Amino acid sequence: MSVGFVLAAPVAAHVAAQSAPVDAYALTTGRLVGGAAALVALAGVIIGGLALARSAGRTGRTGRTGLFGGRRGAVMSLVAGLTGTVVGALNLAVADGGPGTGNGVIGGAMAVLLGLPALVLGRLTLVRHPRTGRPTSRSGEERAEPVR
Repeated sequence: MSVGFVLAAPVAAHVAAQSAPVDAYALTTGRLVGGAAALVALAGVIIGGLALARSAGRTGRTGRTGLFGGRRGAVMSLVAGLTGTVVGALNLAVADGGPGTGNGVIGGAMAVLLGLPALVLGRLTLVRHPRTGRPTSRSGEERAEPVR
């Protein structure tokens, strides 16, 4: 074997491993995963905003009723935000190119950027709606009467 053939083998393997150019409108796996993660994170932001508004009493309904009210909406927002953030970050981690390469970089970045506010909104709603049925103080003492 010649030295030129030995040196050319890794170059040929690198060229073969590169992905082919992707059309701008082609739906690749990376774009599908990134877009789905961004939509899940967006749903988390919407659900978290509705749950927070209902917990504040701004919609005319009580915060504990409805599909997105109270703890249920807060937990749904947390789960959707965490799912969108994790899947978007994983999509960004495995992408081997920048925007426009078909790897879903834009969708993954949007998922991370939308998932974080969904987590914050879900947490704010959970803070406003403490769990009922638990004692108000951790030591079991009764609450002090207000001074009049």
